[in-house]
Amino acid sequence: MGGMFGVVSTSDCVTDLFYGTDYHFHLGTRRGGMAVRNSQEFKRSIHSIEGDYFRSKFEPDLPKFHGNKGVGVISDNDAQPLVVGSHLGTFAIVTVGRICNLEALEKKAFSKRLHFTETARGKTNPTEMVATLISEEESFEAGIRRAQEQIQGSCSMLVLTDKGIYAARDRLGRTPIIIGRKDGAYAASSESSAFPNLGYEVDRFLGPGETVFLTAEGCEQRIAPGDNMQVCSFLWVYYGYPASEYEGINVEYTRNRCGAALARNDDQEIDCVAGIPDSGIGHAIGYANEKKVPYVRPFVKYTPTWPRSFMPQNQDMRDLVARMKLIAIRRLIKGQRIMFCEDSIVRGTQLKENTQILFDAGAREVHMRPACPVLIYPCEFLNFSTSRSTLDLVGRKVIEELEAGEDKHLEEYATAGSDRNLAMIEGIRRRLQLTTLKYQKIDDLVDAIGMPKEKLCTHCWDGSSYF
Repeated sequence: MGGMFGVVSTSDCVTDLFYGTDYHFHLGTRRGGMAVRNSQEFKRSIHSIEGDYFRSKFEPDLPKFHGNKGVGVISDNDAQPLVVGSHLGTFAIVTVGRICNLEALEKKAFSKRLHFTETARGKTNPTEMVATLISEEESFEAGIRRAQEQIQGSCSMLVLTDKGIYAARDRLGRTPIIIGRKDGAYAASSESSAFPNLGYEVDRFLGPGETVFLTAEGCEQRIAPGDNMQVCSFLWVYYGYPASEYEGINVEYTRNRCGAALARNDDQEIDCVAGIPDSGIGHAIGYANEKKVPYVRPFVKYTPTWPRSFMPQNQDMRDLVARMKLIAIRRLIKGQRIMFCEDSIVRGTQLKENTQILFDAGAREVHMRPACPVLIYPCEFLNFSTSRSTLDLVGRKVIEELEAGEDKHLEEYATAGSDRNLAMIEGIRRRLQLTTLKYQKIDDLVDAIGMPKEKLCTHCWDGSSYF
């Protein structure tokens, strides 16, 4: 998905920029980068983070950075930040999101005899495309507005100029931008959890399509927010850090409420509750508290040398990393009827292996309660599940089997409690070798988040898209 952090300060900002960007490491898989503007020039550094931590890659670069404003990014796609020379002046830019119509925008640019110098896996760098769209206008504000109007998908961005930073949230607010402040500094962040340890307080949450300009003295609105919002629900279910808030709603609090909703709809006899580390833990605690049953940790994660299971680009290697870093505690497993809570089930390959490990360790029963409905539709707006074909989703694999290879009745399969929905879930349960499997209902998930459904993107579960 990616995350970004920017800061403007009356004093040197590099320490805040470094740690603020590092607090987004969980959001991206491929590249990290920072750019700082000082009195003389822009300084930039980009590194691969596919096999290492952000801190270890960027600490050696810090002595060369100094300045009172800068931007940083963790990206699961292209190399960023970019430093761009234009008639508007030199600026640095970072983006988060997905440009679905990149090829069409590229074709339009080529018709104007424009060219691009950056590539990402053989394609035009999406961030350079945004920079080009901005540079075609007579001001940064007009350029940002133009980019947001032309991009299909989503694109939130930070634009670092000589005078300050433009923070612009994507048109429908699918990804968040939070503004923080402290004496002598303002910051913009994808995660509010980046603020407390750096001394910032949340100043405001940008609305959909809103653009502000940050200086060390304040935050000035340049483009007002739109009326329509479709913020990604998966931020609360999976992507977001537990300490973060989006639209004023805390992630861990929401996960506890998700788990409690699962428990209220469940009459399964169990001995204990556990969460698949890490994002399943908050859901499991909510389930255990509601059911008044013990919370245990039959799986523990070994993280010193296995930071993230989804980091390797090869699927076989991802599965190996996931298997190696989760260690079963047999003393807590043998003879137990264990209820597991998980954020979601995407492909199901890693979960199937973990289930077998539990039975091999002596579990009597293994039950699973995902905190969201079955994933049926690949995400069209962010980089979640976009690298996989539709049939990589375990729900769609089962639907294909049930429909003899045809792609139909998806709306019925997405309707909780329908005959087709129950048949799909039973097919997934058999594939994963679980004792029982029961998914969260979409209405309970929406209620746990606490926002109106029309302001939430739930497309990957029910195919809905309001705007």
